[in-house]
Amino acid sequence: MLFALGLLAGCGSTPIPSGPERVPDERPGGYYQDDGPHANPPADLAAVPDAVPREEPLHRFANRPYEALGQSFTPQTQVAPFTQRGKASWYGRKFHGKRTASGEVYDMYKMTAAHPTLPIPSYARVTNLGNGRSVVVRVNDRGPFLRGRVIDLSYAAAYRLGYIEQGSAAVEVMSIVPGDEVEMASGRAVPPLRRPGVAVVESAAVALPSLPEASAIEALPLPAAPLDTAAGVAASVAGEGGEASAGKPGEAPLVDTAPAPTPAVAAGGDAPIAPAAASPTAEQHFVQLGAFSSRANAEDFRTMAAGELGEPVERLQVVPIGLRFRLHLGPYATVEEARKRAETVGATLKIKAFAVSR
Repeated sequence: MLFALGLLAGCGSTPIPSGPERVPDERPGGYYQDDGPHANPPADLAAVPDAVPREEPLHRFANRPYEALGQSFTPQTQVAPFTQRGKASWYGRKFHGKRTASGEVYDMYKMTAAHPTLPIPSYARVTNLGNGRSVVVRVNDRGPFLRGRVIDLSYAAAYRLGYIEQGSAAVEVMSIVPGDEVEMASGRAVPPLRRPGVAVVESAAVALPSLPEASAIEALPLPAAPLDTAAGVAASVAGEGGEASAGKPGEAPLVDTAPAPTPAVAAGGDAPIAPAAASPTAEQHFVQLGAFSSRANAEDFRTMAAGELGEPVERLQVVPIGLRFRLHLGPYATVEEARKRAETVGATLKIKAFAVSR
């Protein structure tokens, strides 16, 4: 869309983007009623999976400053925390198969979006503030540009958020830094993660429900452990719900290689009395709920998860491992117990939780 000025006027196609920008219609969603699906849309739109955030190079041209419909826009040139509220609209078959600002072909049945300034490509979690439904979309297009719209979603994304018939909905848009997301099960209506210090941009006059206050509770420090067992804190997390095993730290721990003391022999020639051995710290087992690139996000999800699970917040620990902050629930006496709890946690929070040992 940045390839030509004409493209900038729309959500990824040569015409002006979606109906609201072309037809002066004050109804929510504007001209959406004649921009629905094809005659035979896919039957499983509710099962279309979220976009999967990953690191991608930014587009060479689609993030340059531009003008559209008499307005000037300066896109972000790096993926960074960003939160915005306003109205979301959607665009469908009128632009299906046409080029987006990224040069990709628009597919109304995929989880994509158009945004005036978010980096292309990047990812965002969009939450319908009216019903709590939430989706993850890949931003690959520009628009919308009129009447307080903050984002245009693909038909599939709008379908999953439940506002196809209304044409628009009050939403919260939150950018995703790859690695910051909890791996969600399909259809999860999760409160968006809060980032302290990130301003929320209000667009237009939209009545929004009040947000619950997050508890400012510090994660409890992990109990001290010998170096050989603390190595488990460097555990590498398996993907797709698999288990994670303890890894090794960058430096090998120092080990005392002095010979063990000779057991004392009791008077009378009785068998030697073995000295009481210091038992090493037993391996503990936890349920991992997610991994985050910032402690703030981990703490926010910790507070929410504790409430939904009915667990004391002290049972959820934020553990720094490498460049990530992992959220662990536990400990549990056995890995089997942790696995069983992971199943119930996953079912309750609609996430992919799994057992880890450290």
